[in-house]
Amino acid sequence: MAEQSNPVLDGGAVDHAELKGQKLGRILVKLGKCPREQVHEALQLQAQRKLPIGQLLIELGYVQEEDVNAALAAQQGMESLNLDEMEIPEDVVHLLPAETALAYKVVPLQHDAGTNTLTIALKDADNFRAIDDLQMLMGFQVKPVIADPVQVDRLLDKLYGEGEQESLEELIGDLAEDVDLEQLRDRGESIDLDELMSAVEDNKVKRLLNLVLMQAIKDKASDIHFEPFEDEFKMRYRIDGVLYEMIPPPAHLAMPIVSRIKVMANLDIAERRLPQDGRIALTVSNNPVDLRVSVLPTMFGESVVMRVLDRSNVNLDLEKLGLRDDDLESIMQLIKKPNGIVIVTGPTGSGKTTTLYSALNTLNEISEKILTAEDPVEYDIDGLCQVQVNSDVGLTFAAALRSFLRQDPDIVLVGETRDIETAQIAVQASLTGHLVFTTLHTNDSPSSIARLVDLGLENFLITATLEGIIGQRLVRKICPRCKEAFEPTEEQLMELQLTPEDMQGRVIYRGRGCDFCNNSGYKGRMAIFEIMVMDDELRELVMQNASTQVLRSEALKRGMRTLRQAGLLAIYDGSTTIDEVVRETMVDD
Repeated sequence: MAEQSNPVLDGGAVDHAELKGQKLGRILVKLGKCPREQVHEALQLQAQRKLPIGQLLIELGYVQEEDVNAALAAQQGMESLNLDEMEIPEDVVHLLPAETALAYKVVPLQHDAGTNTLTIALKDADNFRAIDDLQMLMGFQVKPVIADPVQVDRLLDKLYGEGEQESLEELIGDLAEDVDLEQLRDRGESIDLDELMSAVEDNKVKRLLNLVLMQAIKDKASDIHFEPFEDEFKMRYRIDGVLYEMIPPPAHLAMPIVSRIKVMANLDIAERRLPQDGRIALTVSNNPVDLRVSVLPTMFGESVVMRVLDRSNVNLDLEKLGLRDDDLESIMQLIKKPNGIVIVTGPTGSGKTTTLYSALNTLNEISEKILTAEDPVEYDIDGLCQVQVNSDVGLTFAAALRSFLRQDPDIVLVGETRDIETAQIAVQASLTGHLVFTTLHTNDSPSSIARLVDLGLENFLITATLEGIIGQRLVRKICPRCKEAFEPTEEQLMELQLTPEDMQGRVIYRGRGCDFCNNSGYKGRMAIFEIMVMDDELRELVMQNASTQVLRSEALKRGMRTLRQAGLLAIYDGSTTIDEVVRETMVDD
């Protein structure tokens, strides 16, 4: 298929190279879409309404949306093609996996094997992220052209309709039969770099990785694991905190798949002895998705974990975290303090970062200067000055925090208090009138005091600065589509230290399992909280070196709800199950 034969919507009379970078109104005139007088009229209107000139010309009825699209394309040096008159070869269609084409809303039109250039049709000239992502994901040189959105949708439906989508099983079957890749079997570390690069550029390997990534993002997975073992190579992903196994590819594909991920994350594919960390930034269905890549050498090859940070999948709003009304009120009072330290505690993956970001989002006003030190920066939020900690160059939490105090902040977030130095500077920041947020890794709120003392912080400094501690866990929510009432067994009730009498008049629910929740019975997660607000009596106990148990008892008397009690309320509400609360919380003493 010769590219010159593709009919151009604007008649092909204008050289697109000449139009690149010119003003939109001038391009529309040169393309013959509207006369100069109409552009001048729109420009005068633009001075009053401050809207894009293309939008104003459409409103005035002088041009159509597709005319503006063609002009925007020409402004960036792209052609506009009529797809209705094109025949697309089948081998070109198969260059892009259906999931990728549908996610980015692009149609492959032509492939030049010599230069590895793939010509794709876009609906929108501003969709430059699709070009960047396809170059990284698939390794092509991408040449974009613009087409009528209706034509693109029609072709996507025809080429990648429901019946045409490639399944993971089929693709793994094709890979298992690939003769070239089969030669990598039992080669171990003896594969040279040229052979490895050839395998990395194999289109089937690229398509497999694409399929896994798109599937994981679609299923809202938080992590994707690629794990080499002696005789197999496993792929698993974590959804709502639980790992699920995918169909494993042949073991000899471990190195090509891992190396492909390294190429995408700009890591060194020749280095197989040391851990490496990188990131891949994608835009899927117009949503920014960050993949944090961690590569770890193991006995049988390199293990890779990709943390999926889908910004469309996180709601940074305190009122939407699932807080009960009294808990929300307690947290709002804590974060509105003029100074002091607020700690969020819990194990890795318990939603601490989301709670902190939500608190900062609530406080994020033009009158507040907010600085954060994080490892890593998970979500970039407008209005916050965020610093990525880098211990390799000496930028530790303590070093960042020390510099923060010279930046005139009102509110400071320290991603984690790991050592006495960080703790002491956090105290200093608090004593000089700043509100400091930080996290600790402890089992519950009262034991955070012992952790701070263990780090080496003096009791009088803790009592002078600590305002409150928020302990939290994530529990899976019952799937709304297969939720059903059931009668818990005595054993289940005993695990929660309940009796059948306690359950009088209460209905307990569980998920039966359906297609919507992958037969797990759960969909999504919610946080349960334990909020310990410091007051004079608790501070007096801290000064007396009271044990964690004594602090817990006193906090309970003052209205603190333990994680187990918060879990029980979620069970009574029908939000989660007995099994989840037992799994995530400890028995209250």
